[in-house]
Amino acid sequence: MHYAIVPVTPFQQNCTILACPETGTAAVVDPGGDSERILAAVARMDVTVDRILLTHGHLDHVGAAPVLARRLRVPIIGPHRDDAFLLAALPQQAQMFGFPPHQAFSTDQWLAGGDSVTVGRQSLEVLHCPGHTPGHVVYFHRASALAQVGDVLFRGSIGRTDFPRGNHADLLRSIREVLFPLGDAVRFIPGHGPMGTLGEERRTNPFVAHAGGG
Repeated sequence: MHYAIVPVTPFQQNCTILACPETGTAAVVDPGGDSERILAAVARMDVTVDRILLTHGHLDHVGAAPVLARRLRVPIIGPHRDDAFLLAALPQQAQMFGFPPHQAFSTDQWLAGGDSVTVGRQSLEVLHCPGHTPGHVVYFHRASALAQVGDVLFRGSIGRTDFPRGNHADLLRSIREVLFPLGDAVRFIPGHGPMGTLGEERRTNPFVAHAGGG
């Protein structure tokens, strides 16, 4: 799987373009804003976007999704239905975080754990990882040992759980019981900051390492 990471919004959220090397088909994951910057990255990769994928419903991850969906004439897929309340509350989120006004929208397809989505000839496994938000999902490309984890896990840290319907115990369970079993060699793209490996976080992340460090 080819990929490009495009930091967007004042929060430097990692929007990712995932592309199938065989077909040149791509998905834009978590387009939080700065749609023109994302489209420029798509053009540089010389790929054709046929879907938008969302990990969760926070504004800095979804803000440009409706604009891109209209421009590219593609569907918005994900997250889990439990984040519907966040997509409905985008106007309030924009006001809270000092973003320009945003309208609420709904996805074209909700996802659940155990589902899969395709990018060209590549298959992404959908893992439901609640905690940061109740409907957060992770996209895992097993063939290249690459996971798009949104705001579940970061290098040396974990997602916040002080937002509406966040749950700290659920988040730790998602990391320890869903992500870590994928394998130490798996590289992950977080919602913010640099990439890492699950093995390094399992061994050294102070928020979760004590439950599985080796």
